Amino acid sequence: MQTLRFPDPRDTTDLRSFLARAKRLDEDGVVKFRAFGDILACYVSPIYSGSLLADGPTILGLRTIQLASPSELDSCYAIEEVLERLTESTSELKLPKETARAAWTGITPPRQGWEEFGTVSQEQISKWAKDGIEEVARTLPTSVGSAIAARVRLGIWGKTVSLEFNLPGGSAFAMAGLGFMQKDEEIKVFRTNGWVRLTSSYGHVMAKQSFKVA
Repeated sequence: MQTLRFPDPRDTTDLRSFLARAKRLDEDGVVKFRAFGDILACYVSPIYSGSLLADGPTILGLRTIQLASPSELDSCYAIEEVLERLTESTSELKLPKETARAAWTGITPPRQGWEEFGTVSQEQISKWAKDGIEEVARTLPTSVGSAIAARVRLGIWGKTVSLEFNLPGGSAFAMAGLGFMQKDEEIKVFRTNGWVRLTSSYGHVMAKQSFKVA
């Protein structure tokens, strides 16, 4: 069983907070850990289509955390199982024995080539997220099957909220839901090879550019 060690217990507290937020957005969520050296990249996906070939957005959230020593890792785990192993007083994480899979875990966004294209205010991103949540609530019938509900949500969160950046609404939802913004912060926007990324001092949200306007 592989163990990840962090310089300070506050790092595990940070990871636990991030994963708890991700789990609230997806109860059955999966986290993808990638480590090449002394940086741990933690990917989650609050919104994704059930198939790589499905028509819908895949929104990835990324938080990076310093490791106490170099490690090599590229595996996925159920968020719930990781949270069970994270305690407040420890500075290490014993990874679960069993790995997990989800449709989005085969998607790897570019690591290089990102170019900054501007900024968006925290207030605007929060408004886009709120507008999307309200549209989902208005659109979904009171009684509907889970498959239909998932398609409705994907359709709404896949629509662009910014023609300037071709940004899908789901990116705003993820930035807000994962706690990646502080009040009055300016969020940087980057693009590369059909991808768009929102970056703050707390983390990153990445998605394929959206050209869907209705």
